Amino acid sequence: MRADDRGAGEETREFFEKELTGFSIDSRTVAEGQLFFALSPEDYRRHFFTATSFDDAHRFIPSAFERGAAAVVARRERVAGDASLQAFGDRLLLVDDVIEALQLVAHGVLADWGGVVVALTGSAGKTTAKDLTAHVLAATGRRVLKTQKNFNNELGLALSILQMETGDARPVDFDVAVLEMGQSMFGEIKRLAGVAPPDIAVELNVAPVHLEFFDSVEHIAAGKAQLVENLKPGGTAILNADDERVAAMRSKHDGPTLTFGIENAADVSATEIESARFGLSRFRLRTPLGAADAKLRLPGRHNLLNALAAAAVATCFRVAPEEIARALSSATASEMRGRVIEFAAGFSVIDDSYNSNPRSLLSMARSVAEARGTGGDAVGRTFVVAGEMLELGETGAELHAQAGREIAQMGIDVLWGVRGLATELVAGARGAGMETARFFATTDEAAAALLEEVRAGDLLLVKGSRGVHTERIIETLRGRYEGNDEG
Repeated sequence: MRADDRGAGEETREFFEKELTGFSIDSRTVAEGQLFFALSPEDYRRHFFTATSFDDAHRFIPSAFERGAAAVVARRERVAGDASLQAFGDRLLLVDDVIEALQLVAHGVLADWGGVVVALTGSAGKTTAKDLTAHVLAATGRRVLKTQKNFNNELGLALSILQMETGDARPVDFDVAVLEMGQSMFGEIKRLAGVAPPDIAVELNVAPVHLEFFDSVEHIAAGKAQLVENLKPGGTAILNADDERVAAMRSKHDGPTLTFGIENAADVSATEIESARFGLSRFRLRTPLGAADAKLRLPGRHNLLNALAAAAVATCFRVAPEEIARALSSATASEMRGRVIEFAAGFSVIDDSYNSNPRSLLSMARSVAEARGTGGDAVGRTFVVAGEMLELGETGAELHAQAGREIAQMGIDVLWGVRGLATELVAGARGAGMETARFFATTDEAAAALLEEVRAGDLLLVKGSRGVHTERIIETLRGRYEGNDEG
């Protein structure tokens, strides 16, 4: 970032001598005393954003000041060509790259703070693993800052860090930051790790996601490995022993390493796994510090792996397995990420509608297929409603078809595909002999049909990429039926 001719350091100090109440990138929600960052299309294009069109927030600078912004960070070239903005000159901090400016502020906050940064990445499960990790650490008495929602890109990471300096919060209020880092393009993880250099780097898995922007799954793995490669000196890598591409990242790091897993030997593991009922697993948690009986109220083997990742982080803090187990027993699913809803009409829905990729879809479908064998649950039909999986590139059609074939072989009773390439999902299932597979062109059509189809005893999984909005199916069901979230 370059400020004006006086130099970035001097101008930044002048601005930050003001008592700021927080930071914002949305002029509609700017609060009194906040610093507003006016983003432009040029900023987005420099920073791994995949959309094709972007708004220019510079035109909202006057309204930000009307709402009480203390100052605005703006792009120098944009202001130079706009006389109306130059009128606010004494309250503008001019830079060449507004997103980089936001990141530099966040990086500075972390550097001055000096606490422990835990960073997590993976092709699936990042938000759940982040929430589980934060929950376990908080339950053991640590004051935790965590990524807001799934704000894991170049804007979201910085804004999450700046919670430390928002409202009445101060960095001294926190002991550890648990931060989620996403990857839409190669190089993004390296950039994020530069903003928030990790003391502990957690690698969950590598799967075919965002293939529209990557050459191969190996290319995705190389991008994910940048988190381990950019650990602080002496930092700890936490690796999934059940994912061969993640396990291979051990070669990227010559410092301390902890592994977690179920199928393969690992430092942190789950054995003696039992499904007491759908969405409740009991297991023996084993760590380098000992073992303890544990339970988890989240469905699926993948969520058990997420819990083990959280346990591995806690082990880095020397937390005893008994304490970890107590914390996991009270953990609940994040919104739209495997939350079980019991409807008064007698059917159950797993709301996993936030996002989807082939790996996560198959893992959740498998947990549904296995539900009939869990602790006497009165499961009637097993039902998967799967929205199109986006950003899979040229391989998208085949990946959908393969997922359909695998779901058909699991013994799922009914499969519905929703929108776009989900037609290939249905075709794959039908080709494997699943006559109950059906395609819907829109989410609303699927929701309307489901109201007429669902019945007592059904166990339904609703899942789809974010842009498909399969959460509307959940909203439609709630509109007619009374339901209670079990978490």
